[in-house]
Amino acid sequence: MTERGTLFVVATPIGNLGDITLRALEILRAVPLVAAEDTRVSRRLLERYEIKVRTVSFHARNAAARVPGLLDHLRSGADLALVTDAGTPGVSDPGEELVRAWAAEDGAVVPLPGASAVLAAVVASGIAGPRWSFEGFLPRSGRERRDRLRRVAADDRATVVFEAPNRVAATLSDLASACDKDRPVAVCRELTKVHEEIVRGSLGDLAYAAGAGRLTLRGEFVLVVGPAVHRDDETDTDTIAVARSAVEALVASGVARGEAARRVSASTGIPRRQLYILEPESRPG
Repeated sequence: MTERGTLFVVATPIGNLGDITLRALEILRAVPLVAAEDTRVSRRLLERYEIKVRTVSFHARNAAARVPGLLDHLRSGADLALVTDAGTPGVSDPGEELVRAWAAEDGAVVPLPGASAVLAAVVASGIAGPRWSFEGFLPRSGRERRDRLRRVAADDRATVVFEAPNRVAATLSDLASACDKDRPVAVCRELTKVHEEIVRGSLGDLAYAAGAGRLTLRGEFVLVVGPAVHRDDETDTDTIAVARSAVEALVASGVARGEAARRVSASTGIPRRQLYILEPESRPG
């Protein structure tokens, strides 16, 4: 039986080409093929380090058509390196489909860590602390966006969000409306690049500044939103009402009230005692 190839998931710099790891360079020089989100972008990195390797495009629009051929390449015993334009494949970037498919065949998948916009923003923000969640790109509109914003508002961890430059102002405004306007936020722009900039302030102030054209809205953005601070009886009444409705829906489906309150508390950060309220007809007496 032919020995099968290894899929190397290679993190690449998010801006500064000097942030490539020695191990990543070693693998990129050794593999016979690199699957790249944009071969033109990856070519700049490869030429910088004088790496001559064949590349093939692999991005969101052609992934379904490209995966079978890449799997055949791996099955033949040849190794493959997977890269995106910046950062780690599969983190808000193409790659998950190929990794899932090869792992389903018990193929070897080897991750090569490296530069990360998420971690760079977390450590530079000064507000994330040891507990935080990564949301990636928020839904653009509709109920799914509103639900996600409510969860961010209730989360007692910091939240990391990716955003496109033309949507930063709208997202800051929506976050300010969903969360406490005094909640701290760091707007991180062009991390590791020449025009790197980190602006810190409250959601209300920076939403106003973005809307008034006082923030530079060009380049790549990562937003770090500070955690919610829940006080015993000061949680936003609208947020509590939505959470209590979720409890009632679970109870109606047959979940015990205590368990329903526990589940909703875990997902929203609202204290369980504020959710475990008996309906009038259920109260003793």
